Amino acid sequence: QLQLVESGGGLVQPGGSLRLSCAASGFTLDYYAIGWFRQAPGKDREGVSCISPSDGTTDYADSVKGRFSISRDNAKNTVYLQMNSLKPEDTAVYYCAADAVLGSYCGRRRSEYDHWGQGTQVTVSS
Repeated sequence: QLQLVESGGGLVQPGGSLRLSCAASGFTLDYYAIGWFRQAPGKDREGVSCISPSDGTTDYADSVKGRFSISRDNAKNTVYLQMNSLKPEDTAVYYCAADAVLGSYCGRRRSEYDHWGQGTQVTVSS
């Protein structure tokens, strides 16, 4: 059974850091692009970052560029999202998702992804 499980969320003060993990089971991430999305109350789900399966090509939303970093460890079948310089507007439920693609492509559109985790809450507040 294909499953994605996010972890690492929590409460952090503005300017702080968190590292989210997305662990896959039931399939290998080697052939999947992984995207990180977030959804704040009353807002649409936003594509934050993604990473390709082959050469680790990455993409970021403008709102997180320079602050967030996505990486993958295929040996651990896990993708990470390092979040630095967090702001209150980063508060949301964060989801990871998998898309079976080839090559160096990844996308940040929700419709591209077939498999989703259950989400982890990130709250940035003083």
